[in-house]
Amino acid sequence: MYKQPRQEIEAYSFEHNSAGRLMYLPVNNSRKRFCTVEPSPDSPAYNALSTATFEDTCGSCVTDDLNEFKHKIREIETVMMGPDSLDLVVDYTDSFDSTACQEINSWRSTLEAISRRDLRADLVSCAKAMSENDLMMAHSMMEKLRQMVSVSGEPIQRLGAYLLEGLVAQLASSGSSIYKALNKCPEPASTELLSYMHILYEVCPYFKFGYMSANGAIAEAMKEENRVHIIDFQIGQGSQWVTLIQAFAARPGGPPRIRITGIDDMTSAYARGGGLSIVGNRLAKLAKKFNVPFEFNSVSVSVSEVKPKNLGVRPGEALAVNFAFVLHHMPDESVSTENHRDRLLRMVKSLSPKVVTLVEQESNTNTAAFFPRFMETMNYYAAMFESIDVTLPRDHKQRINVEQHCLARDVVNIIACEGADRVERHELLGKWRSRFGMAGFTPYPLSPLVNSTIKSLLRNYSDKYRLEERDGALYLGWMHRDLVASCAWK
Repeated sequence: MYKQPRQEIEAYSFEHNSAGRLMYLPVNNSRKRFCTVEPSPDSPAYNALSTATFEDTCGSCVTDDLNEFKHKIREIETVMMGPDSLDLVVDYTDSFDSTACQEINSWRSTLEAISRRDLRADLVSCAKAMSENDLMMAHSMMEKLRQMVSVSGEPIQRLGAYLLEGLVAQLASSGSSIYKALNKCPEPASTELLSYMHILYEVCPYFKFGYMSANGAIAEAMKEENRVHIIDFQIGQGSQWVTLIQAFAARPGGPPRIRITGIDDMTSAYARGGGLSIVGNRLAKLAKKFNVPFEFNSVSVSVSEVKPKNLGVRPGEALAVNFAFVLHHMPDESVSTENHRDRLLRMVKSLSPKVVTLVEQESNTNTAAFFPRFMETMNYYAAMFESIDVTLPRDHKQRINVEQHCLARDVVNIIACEGADRVERHELLGKWRSRFGMAGFTPYPLSPLVNSTIKSLLRNYSDKYRLEERDGALYLGWMHRDLVASCAWK
């Protein structure tokens, strides 16, 4: 954690004004804090004054010093002016407290700002030393960083704790082991993990933005269709499709017959405490409530192993394919000659979908070397942690769990792991455009209604979120940093 430098309290001397009242005046700073009223040793005030000397102590004793200071002043007043006159004395100690506290708070804010800058700079220096194989410097910086990071501090302190964990694992060449350990122990109960995921979903608009923009594109493409088949390559808890089913139910002329094929992933399966039948039953009940003909098909294989036969595409159905926060997990040509990332896109194109939706984090960590990858990760997740800080109070008992179980593993994986062990491989939308183009897709323009709907959503969040439409795609950012991009293809 940050070490707060000791806060100095300015020394004051005491003099009488023309009315005989005791006043205080600042004197030059010195190492000791003392009162300069000097009565005769024979005076009854002498003993009281002789104890009014304040030695420097640790910075945590500022409040004690102030209280003791006030107490000593009261003693002096009593001895020199008599106890009956206390009600006539100007309460200069309150003024002192107010002035001193304002100065202390100002210094504290300044020092915290400097510390945040120092922490970021020290993280960069450590990563730079590692990239240059300067192991002595890297170890030295890690020892310093351990005293600065905290999972319960400022956003950069919290992120710094996980970045440091990744740096240590990378230096020890144990990145994959650390990441695998994070995925095995100590795992929260499935209901707890689900609650953490739900909290993150609610406090940040990133997932809602992605789901709403994708649903808008699908609804627009299917507005004239009577039989709709949606393939979701990472269905998770199925929450994306709740609003779309409701929208189809309200469609003029009646809803279409909907069939959803969901592909599972291990994290979502653990969080929900069972297989995809849980998702299917939940969506079926919702569809029944809104009188929407519905069918659910589950595919319990990893995305990289999906074949056309697993998807059950039927003639006469209008096909929509959804890639929301999933394609960056597919290894590409830099990892494997199989290049599942491009192979999957070509396979989907062969199914002749009417629309394909893509939602991805706007970050460049796939093929980047270690140091630029570290810088990109720090800058990207710093914006995300800052956005969480605005919505979720630091004293929120679940905030640490949300960040640790929903974000920290991704950070550690990006920083610490290499090769096939690095499964978090984000690309910028420009690169995704190139991949979709090579697979034979063309852009599918998003409806202006999607833009206006998401703007309405963002009114419920901080005004630091930014929505921008560029080249047929939507970008959601925090201040000046793009975080999530969404677009559609056909």
